[in-house]
Amino acid sequence: MNPSRKMVPLLLALSAVAAGSGHAQAREPVLFDWFEYRGHDATFEQPLPEGSFRNPVLAGFHPDPAVVRARDRYYLVNSSFSYFPGIPVFESRDLVHWTQIGNAIERPSQLDFDGLGMSRGVFAPTIAYHDGTFYVVNTAVDNGGNFLVTAKDPAGPWSDPVWLPTIDGIDPSLFFDSDGKTYLLNNGEPEGKPRYDGHRAIWMQEFDLAQRKPVGPRKVLIDGGVDPSKNPIWIEGPHIYQREGWYYLVCAEGGTGPDHSQVVLRSRSVWGPYAPYPGNPILTQRDLDPERANPITNAGHADLVEGLDGSWWAIFLASRNYGGVHYNTGRETYLLPVTWKDGWPLILEHGRAIPQVLPGPGFMEGGKSQAPMTGNFTWRDDFDKPTLDRAWMHVRVPKQPWADLAAKPGQLAIHPLAEGLNTLRNPSFLARRQQHLAFESSTALTVPVEAGTEAGIVAFQNERHWYFLGVRRAGAGLELFLQRSSDGKASIVATKAIANAKTLKLKITGDSGAYSFGFDADGKGWQWLRRNEDGTILSTDVAGGFVGAVVGPYARTETNK
Repeated sequence: MNPSRKMVPLLLALSAVAAGSGHAQAREPVLFDWFEYRGHDATFEQPLPEGSFRNPVLAGFHPDPAVVRARDRYYLVNSSFSYFPGIPVFESRDLVHWTQIGNAIERPSQLDFDGLGMSRGVFAPTIAYHDGTFYVVNTAVDNGGNFLVTAKDPAGPWSDPVWLPTIDGIDPSLFFDSDGKTYLLNNGEPEGKPRYDGHRAIWMQEFDLAQRKPVGPRKVLIDGGVDPSKNPIWIEGPHIYQREGWYYLVCAEGGTGPDHSQVVLRSRSVWGPYAPYPGNPILTQRDLDPERANPITNAGHADLVEGLDGSWWAIFLASRNYGGVHYNTGRETYLLPVTWKDGWPLILEHGRAIPQVLPGPGFMEGGKSQAPMTGNFTWRDDFDKPTLDRAWMHVRVPKQPWADLAAKPGQLAIHPLAEGLNTLRNPSFLARRQQHLAFESSTALTVPVEAGTEAGIVAFQNERHWYFLGVRRAGAGLELFLQRSSDGKASIVATKAIANAKTLKLKITGDSGAYSFGFDADGKGWQWLRRNEDGTILSTDVAGGFVGAVVGPYARTETNK
């Protein structure tokens, strides 16, 4: 595949949209006054002792984390799949308090996700730092393959993708050896025919930084996993670390579901052979009682980093479940200390549950809240800034600037597109992550001026699973409606005729698998349109894929219901 054929022309970045800048839409925009998100999970009410922090450190849909230390700061990236901007870049001084500073995929010209489901696109990025340059290597699944982007400043700008067409598979990472050589690792099919479903290998090849390409022979470092006799599945996410004369190869194994785990091998030579740790895995939750209270599952895909004080820490993904198998908040980012024992790193003892509150690094900044990355908090956007808040994402890459902060300062103007939420293109919907099992999201909007325009608030998991609480003109009045899509089958759940109102507030609340939908017309007080609708359709186990639920404002023309 020639990845350049998948590119789109350089478009106006959404963060620089100006009023009246050639909008192609004929419809009048829908104006949103504000958007508020509030989380109130019971587990986040647990007291936080002095010097402690709360897990997850990045709550809600922050999967596949990778981390690097550069001077006195730490930088972290996550998968974003078919959302745009892609590959969020976070910065921290202490591994606990994180602030998003940019995106490695930030320009429409870098990648295009049209035609892809929400769980395709950019998978499992890794970030590295060497001689003043930051490197992110990643896989654009179904969209070009493996690539590299670079930046001098992790906040951006990041380069256009440098494609690595000779490397197949997923999960690439770079290792900078102390002798000056650089290596590229990744997951791929084994040599010869796979023996079973999920049989994969970890490959390595030297990498020429000047030419930005792999060189020399490729070699399999792990075939199958740490114990090939047991037919282990999905060895992936490889990282190499150098410590005290050893090369440590740390990988995920077992798939990204409940059997997920982290394993380690070591060698005196970077090329191996690598011997597995007898006590593997060094992290998993698969051997715990599934009926335990407040379970955290799916733990794995770890990256290790050395702190400023010489301590070691692991950043990894896990999920918070309800009902045994459901998790709407997706795969989140967690932090645990690494203990070195007899020359091996250990993240968590077998049979121990991931703690939600634990002592932080000795260099942790005290007295700071972890909000809005985790814990219970209220987040509000009054749309009074010149650019969109970094919390907002778009479903795939916009082809025209429909989100406008300049036309009506202090309001978000959405110029409605005809794309429905079931599209494989870009609907006029802004998304922010659902970060809590128990939450409330609300917005205030000026009701649509024109017949044929629908607007409101959405809870979205992918193009086949979502709820849309909206309003539209109906004769001389207005009609509220709740539309649901489950497994791609959309239907109207409820409608209600209301008198003309100048302003309307809408809200969605969630409590594990129960979602409710309310409204307030002209400040007359909240009423429920529907309560306790099935929220499990927004869970990953039902909807499939690798993303979590998101919420946000949406407007569309009625052309494509």
